[in-house]
Amino acid sequence: MEVLFERVAGLDVGKASVTVCVRVPGRRQGSRSSVTRTFKTTIGSLWVMRDWLVECGVTVAAMESTSTYWKPAFYCLEEVMEVWLLNAAHMKAVPGRKTDVRDAEWIAQLLEHGLLSPSFVPPPPIRRLRMLTRYRVQLMGDRTREAVGWS
Repeated sequence: MEVLFERVAGLDVGKASVTVCVRVPGRRQGSRSSVTRTFKTTIGSLWVMRDWLVECGVTVAAMESTSTYWKPAFYCLEEVMEVWLLNAAHMKAVPGRKTDVRDAEWIAQLLEHGLLSPSFVPPPPIRRLRMLTRYRVQLMGDRTREAVGWS
């Protein structure tokens, strides 16, 4: 199968850790090599992960995550490379994938062959506007509750 992306990373993001598999061209013609590392989800560790991915020359990273755990890793990487958020339901369930390491490797392999499509993540200005709007709605609700309590 043809490799569409030379240097890719597959990330499996959890609450406490991010498992990252980097796939790059191997030493022999046509071969591929992969390196897998696990990082904590603290800001410092995410910056170390980011530096490592940049050092490896990764241009595209794809991540699978449950809940909102993907956000810190995504926001950390989006400034230096193309980042894809994947819908777990769209990825084919493969029997035997039981660990974060295997999940990260599987994501990286699918990505390098162009077999994944990213979910929509709004650009930073839109995200900030949405946060501000949600905060305003919350403040209006708080104000209404206080006003009703005084009547």
